[in-house]
Formats: sequence, C-alpha cells, structure tokens
Amino acid sequence: MTAPSTTELGTAAREAVTSACEDVRDARAEDRVDGVEPSLVARPTSTEQVSEVLRAAAAHGLRVVPRGRSTKLSWGMPPSAVDVVLDVSALDSVVDHAAGDLIAVTQAGARLADVQETLSAGGQQLAVDEMVPGGSVGGAIAANTSGPRRFVAGTLRDLMIGITVVRADGVVAKAGGRVVKNVAGYDIGKLMIGSLGTLAVVTEAVFRLHPLPQARRWVTAPVDGPEQAHQLSQAVVHAQAVPAAVEVDCPAGGPGTVSVLLEGKPDGVAGRAATVRELLGGRSGPGESEEAPAGWASYPWSPGTTGLKLTCVLSGVGDVLAVAREVGADVRGSAGSGVLYAAVADADRVGTAVQRLRKICQRHQGSAVVVDAPAHVKRSVDVWGPVPALELMRSVKHRFDPDSRLSPGRFVGSI
Repeated sequence: MTAPSTTELGTAAREAVTSACEDVRDARAEDRVDGVEPSLVARPTSTEQVSEVLRAAAAHGLRVVPRGRSTKLSWGMPPSAVDVVLDVSALDSVVDHAAGDLIAVTQAGARLADVQETLSAGGQQLAVDEMVPGGSVGGAIAANTSGPRRFVAGTLRDLMIGITVVRADGVVAKAGGRVVKNVAGYDIGKLMIGSLGTLAVVTEAVFRLHPLPQARRWVTAPVDGPEQAHQLSQAVVHAQAVPAAVEVDCPAGGPGTVSVLLEGKPDGVAGRAATVRELLGGRSGPGESEEAPAGWASYPWSPGTTGLKLTCVLSGVGDVLAVAREVGADVRGSAGSGVLYAAVADADRVGTAVQRLRKICQRHQGSAVVVDAPAHVKRSVDVWGPVPALELMRSVKHRFDPDSRLSPGRFVGSI
C-alpha cells in the first residue's frame, strides 16, 4: 500500500527552507510520519535555526511535524499532511548542570539515557523513566510519557520548571526559569506536555533534579490474578514502607507480579524491604533484587499491537485489571498512582476492548486512550474518547497555530 503523500513543494518554498538551515534533504521512506510522506527533512542545530525554518515554512504555508528520535511518531493520529519534518536530534546537549541548585538545562533532542549519564557524574538524576529506549527529552514532553517513578517524583509536568519553544510563525518564546519558585510568564510548559507537537516546537527545557539514591532494591511477588494484585499493591501503598514505585504486571492469561521499588540509604532500604516482603508474603514468597524485574519501566505493547493508557482512582485498579483480563489485554503500570498501560494483540478484539475498558475507567473517574495502534485500527475506533474541554483546546491551538500547520490532525479533535 502506498503511503499518502503531501503536495510537491514549489521551488521557492524548497529554497526558503534550504536557506534557513544548513542540513536539509529530500525525505525518504523512513521519514514518513505514521504513514504520511513529507517532502523535506530539515535538521537545525540551534533554536535560532529552528526559528528560521519555521519562518520559512510560515511564509510558504508549509505543514511541519517536529521529530526527535522517531520513537513515538506513530502515537496519536497520523497528521493530515506534512511538508517538512523538523528533526531536532542535533539539539542534543545538556546545556548546564547546576548541581548545587539541583537544576539541569537540556536541549530537546538529547536522549534521556545520555542526560541521565551526564547527571549521574554529579550524583543526580532526572526522575523520569526512559519508557521507550532511545527516546529524547522533547519526545517525552510531547508524548507525556511517564513510568514507575511518577509514584513518588511526579511526572514531567511536575519536574519541568522552564521551557524554550518556537511558535509556528518562528517567534521564540520562553517561560519559567532556573528556580523552582518562579512565576515569570505564562505556564507554557504545561501546555506543551502531551501536545504531540501541535502547539510549538520545544527546543530546550529546565528541570529540577533529585539525588541518586545510595541504595536501590526491588521486591517482587507473584500474584494469581487481578484481585490479588490489587490487594497486595494497596497494602504496600497504605503501609509505612515509603516505596519509590509500586507496579503491577498482569498478562491476559496466567499469573502476574507486583513489584515494589525502594530507594534511599542502605540501612533504611534494607529495613523497608523487609517490611514489604512481609506485606507481599505468599505461597511462593517475594523475591528481592538490586536489578529491576523483567518489563520494568516499559510499555506492554510491541509494534503492530494496540497500546492504551488507562487511568482510574486507586480503588478502581482491581476492577480495571479484571476487565482487561476479560478482553484479552496485557496490563503493566503503576498501581500506586492509578496509571496503567494495556496491550491488545488481537486486532479483532480492539473495538470491544476499548469500549469496555473506557467504560470501567470512566466508572472509576478515569479514561482510556489509544496511544499507539496500526493505521486500520485507528480508523476503526475512537482513539481519544470523550474530551470535555475540547473547545478550549481548539481555542488554545488557534492561539498558538492559527493556520494549523504544526502536526495538523495528530491530536484530539483533529487538532
């Protein structure tokens, strides 16, 4: 099947983009954005070059999709059209690490793993899990990825205190700053998180950091099914063990696991691990390790399957897990924060699975969103579900991108 293609660029438009950035080339098959074929790929090396590319695109009415490390371009919906892929992978530096202030400034194209390696030299970390191997800081912001450590550290929304973006018209905007208690400007950063590149292009972000723990242990126990997984995880959440994360892994068939991460000083971790072992004690008994269990900080889906994000209040986790098993979905995620991820491998069951999971999540004050799926599945199901603030979101999109040229159609309501 031939991928849909955008209109060939005119000579003037092509020359304008080429003059704005030193590294511009014709798009290839691997540059397709969820099946949609662009004409050009521009790879700027600075915020200023990003600005120049977007100014050129605006002058010629070109549709632009920002790209980091290409790990999540199939998330959301395919863009309605794309002329230029704006590749920010060359913006890959940790600009500053102010260890004394627990602050780091990093460019959007930097890989999360590289950022963590740089920060670890100073005994610090950005408390964000690399849920997709090789993913970038900008990609994590655009897709709002979060993993086990959201239980104690929060999400990117909580950790990001400053941001630099380039609007669709090429204007550079900054918000926040280098101190945690900062009220300078509008909170643009929170708008960027999860927007899938539809509002502006992120080029730089400022984060507050956490010290690296002296000790880290995982306590993992087998569970028979959803009910036991819910009971044991809630026992840990409501105890005095102070876990850094409480995760469940419940395959559609067979037993699952509850895994608890404990971090801190060695003596304290050892004592709290003993408490957790007692809470999770069962027929087989929990295991303890300094290495993460299989599947930790990863999504349960693989290419070609359908992945969903499920949210609910903590009391509803057991019900959501039970329905997921009934519809044949593998589930992995945070039983401590009510954010779970499900994978449905059978395409014929996706429609029913989405419908039933959405219903049970809504019953428990949450939602079910299709994160990633094959193109034919996205066309056959309601990817986003009900969105009460849709008109407000459209208004925000119009303010930032009135001509709808940034990642058009990728977000909810064809934004």
